[in-house]
Amino acid sequence: MNETVTVTYASTDALKNAKNELIAAQIPEEKFFVDEEKLQIKVITPKATKSTIEELLNRHNHK
Repeated sequence: MNETVTVTYASTDALKNAKNELIAAQIPEEKFFVDEEKLQIKVITPKATKSTIEELLNRHNHK
């Protein structure tokens, strides 16, 4: 079963850094959505890897 992890960032730079980190971790781009207006990233991930995704996303300055 998949879950969605959503993180809101404090700046455009933090959002871009988080996106780049997902790409570097080889998360397929079709598994995440970047909302530049809301400064959010949403990642669809299996329950088993949810904590890893949260750790990657939370490394950057989020709200």
